[in-house]
Amino acid sequence: MGQITNDHSRGPLARIVEWITRGWEGASEAEMIAALDEKTISDIAQDCGISPEQLVELAKAGPHAADEMPEMMRALLIDPTEVELRFRALFRDMQINCSRCHAKRQCRTDLKDGTAPTEFVDYCANSDDLNVLRAIPEVRMH
Repeated sequence: MGQITNDHSRGPLARIVEWITRGWEGASEAEMIAALDEKTISDIAQDCGISPEQLVELAKAGPHAADEMPEMMRALLIDPTEVELRFRALFRDMQINCSRCHAKRQCRTDLKDGTAPTEFVDYCANSDDLNVLRAIPEVRMH
């Protein structure tokens, strides 16, 4: 298997899920999960600081399931790299929320047309955390 990409614009969970997915190129997410034993799933999940069930859910969602989150942060003038560095557990939890989101179409539309900063509170599961982060000068984009 290849190495995990050292891309700090994407969180650790996204990089791990991508690494796992690349390891089983051509396999569906269900086949990939079926190929792992419970101990391996548990070990990987523990390394990520999530439950085995969350890891399975994230793997099934795919490596780009939370791509909207850093885009939303940038739209709100929040630096996703600073958030990940300073608030790693919060960043991870926000990635999990984003990967589970059922409002992706609305989010992508709002990001594309520039209305995300005013509309995200209506549908984003991370809206409370994003509003808190907006008030922290150390994570604001300059």
